[in-house]
Amino acid sequence: METTYHSEPAFLCTEDEIAALVHGFYARVRADEVLGPIFDAHIDDWDRHLALLCDFWSSMLLRTGRFSGAPMPKHAALPDLSADLFRRWLALFADTANAQPNQRMARQAVAMAERIAQSLWMGWQMHRNPSGIASPLRVTAEGVSSE
Repeated sequence: METTYHSEPAFLCTEDEIAALVHGFYARVRADEVLGPIFDAHIDDWDRHLALLCDFWSSMLLRTGRFSGAPMPKHAALPDLSADLFRRWLALFADTANAQPNQRMARQAVAMAERIAQSLWMGWQMHRNPSGIASPLRVTAEGVSSE
């Protein structure tokens, strides 16, 4: 039996599906009574921000390389973040992703969002207390929790 290896990743999603996920998610974030005011206080141009986020998720999901920013410093500078805010963000993201027709993309995006949230949360804590021990976000079958 001959084994065939593919150098290109299997089709995951389209740019339109990424845009639908990003725009749908951030519409929910903006409408959220807790997250909405936080995001609105820090984002001056939503159209530009959404385009940047589409580039980010295109780079993550399709490996297009379109995103060339550094999210950590911007998030580390935000005051008063908490594990609860990250859990809320992740829950909204998972709900939005799981409502998408392309469930293969949804599963991949949620897994990536969990890693991103973990990284940002750990980075934020270390920025606030460089000599401290950061508390990770834990993803369980029931959802996200912190230790």
